[in-house]
Amino acid sequence: MKNFYLLLFMVLCETLFAQDFLKLVEDFKMMEAKNALKLMAFEANENTSNYDIVYNRMQLNVDPAQAFISGDVTAYFRAKEVIGDITFDLAQNMNVTAVLQRGTNLSFTQNTNDELVINLPAILNTGILDSLTISYSGNPISSGFGSFEQTEHAGNEIIWTLSEPYGAKAWWPCKQDLIDKIDSIDVFIKTPRLNSKSAENIAVSNGLEISQVIDGDFKTTHYKHRYPIPAYLVAIAVTNYSVYSHTVENNGNPFDIVNYVYPENLASAQNSTGVTVDIMDLFTDLFEEYPFAKEKYGHAQFGWGGGMEHTTVSFMGSFSRNLIAHELAHQWFGDKITCGSWQDIWLNEGFATYLTGLTVDKLDGVNAFKNWREQLISSITSQPGGSVYLQPSDTLSVGRIFSGRLSYNKGAMVLHMLRKKVGDSNFFTGMKSYLDSPQLSYGYAKTEDYKNDMEASSGKDLDEFFNDWIYMEGYPTYKVEWKQLPNKDVVVKLSQSQSSASVNFFEAKVPIRFIAASGESVDLVFDNTENDQSFSEPLNFQVESVIFDPESDLISKENEISLNTELQSPNAELLIFPNPVISELYIKKPGAMRIERMALYDTLGQLLFNLNYQENLNLGSLSSGAYFLKLQTSEGTITKSLLKN
Repeated sequence: MKNFYLLLFMVLCETLFAQDFLKLVEDFKMMEAKNALKLMAFEANENTSNYDIVYNRMQLNVDPAQAFISGDVTAYFRAKEVIGDITFDLAQNMNVTAVLQRGTNLSFTQNTNDELVINLPAILNTGILDSLTISYSGNPISSGFGSFEQTEHAGNEIIWTLSEPYGAKAWWPCKQDLIDKIDSIDVFIKTPRLNSKSAENIAVSNGLEISQVIDGDFKTTHYKHRYPIPAYLVAIAVTNYSVYSHTVENNGNPFDIVNYVYPENLASAQNSTGVTVDIMDLFTDLFEEYPFAKEKYGHAQFGWGGGMEHTTVSFMGSFSRNLIAHELAHQWFGDKITCGSWQDIWLNEGFATYLTGLTVDKLDGVNAFKNWREQLISSITSQPGGSVYLQPSDTLSVGRIFSGRLSYNKGAMVLHMLRKKVGDSNFFTGMKSYLDSPQLSYGYAKTEDYKNDMEASSGKDLDEFFNDWIYMEGYPTYKVEWKQLPNKDVVVKLSQSQSSASVNFFEAKVPIRFIAASGESVDLVFDNTENDQSFSEPLNFQVESVIFDPESDLISKENEISLNTELQSPNAELLIFPNPVISELYIKKPGAMRIERMALYDTLGQLLFNLNYQENLNLGSLSSGAYFLKLQTSEGTITKSLLKN
């Protein structure tokens, strides 16, 4: 009875965990979607495409008691063509008071397109590096879903920003192109030293804290970040944070995880955030060293549910383990390598979701990870259509971009299926290659970039897989017919229908478990490449029952399994002749069957040759006697006996 209650408790925990995770995905989606909602009309500004941002120095003045910001932003930029003026993205309601270039005032205009257009004193030639400083102030537009929030927690004032995807222009002059990263930034945040309750204000931003300088009633905190960063991942927050750290050993090169939390939540946060070290170690072991190890990782509490993966410091609405894992995963997938367009959003969200699953696998075990996948599959197949990759028209819909079912859950499960297709070694080698690619590292990637790295690591052509599971819609439903022959070989026929007409057939590795009356079982994986495909595999026990996809490794729904005593083994359709053979042996296969390798063994099991498929073999040099020809086919391994005269 004790074991029964323990088992019941474990099942309930797994169910509650899965429900908690799916709710968390909805929190991710809703937070990111509502922030994007009023910004979706913004496209990368063509008027900012003629230069590259190299460096920003941001000298900002904020008071968490006021929805207001002022400051000086210095921009270093390199001309990509001959230019006579330069445009920055800045909300129209922000008031620019001066633009200086080496002490000289420059003329400028602000227009209704949220552009700051600055007239340069001389033509700037291609490749030339220049700089200027913009002085500005204002109350950043915020409706509660915006990029600059001023509110309270436990009666204490707080200011924080969240700019994904195009909200940075609401609070600082920037270049807001999704695919142009700033090489490095310095952020100086000047605040009142104390808040209205005489508690010390603590300022947070990206990178490494360099200094805190007190000047009377004010304090200036300096952060330095020396990695490429897009404008939407630059962030600040100020309130009366309590600060504590965890240390990541990082193979002898330690760095800190710095936590900025509300004092009223300090005890609970300290009980929750320590697991970040374990998750950091896991991701480091699976992929590579934390991409920003020379600076820090951190959490800063803020006023929304869910979180936001600002580079080196994730803003957190809570400190649940799943949220910690998801936002940390984004430091590799989203921050180091950023999706190159909204169509490729799964490269951020699907990857971070799958890494949350890998955390479940590591910390909770295989059963919890299986339960996690079951819940994702249930979510994915709750509707018949939808692709992981977005069509151009989809990018106008916030709900579609941040679809928990597609961008998060289906993206994550497709990664799991890809892992099963290419094998663990090839999968993780490909992931490391993707992260380390000179063309992508600390830059941007499209789906085809990722596919190319996975093909290179696995040696497999993944066109069909990506077409079916990433670019097209829906999922398969399987009909499995099986029969066991007198020699205990099992014959399986796989038939498939599709939930969406966009896919004619889903190629997939189909796992099936065969169970004996004694409880003994064998899992076989069938490489299903066409409809109504038959396979034959040897077993050493009598089959009592059959389970489809026992570990929930495949996106599918409403599958059926039935015994069919009329099935014919594909072995019967593959012929070798003449048999007995004197010299030339011919192999005749069914038209749909593929034969990859052929191996010949003598009766002692000694391998005589192993070669690629060919239609005829010259066996004239063999001694007379019995042999076994083993063929690796698309329907499984087929063994034929032959006699040599």
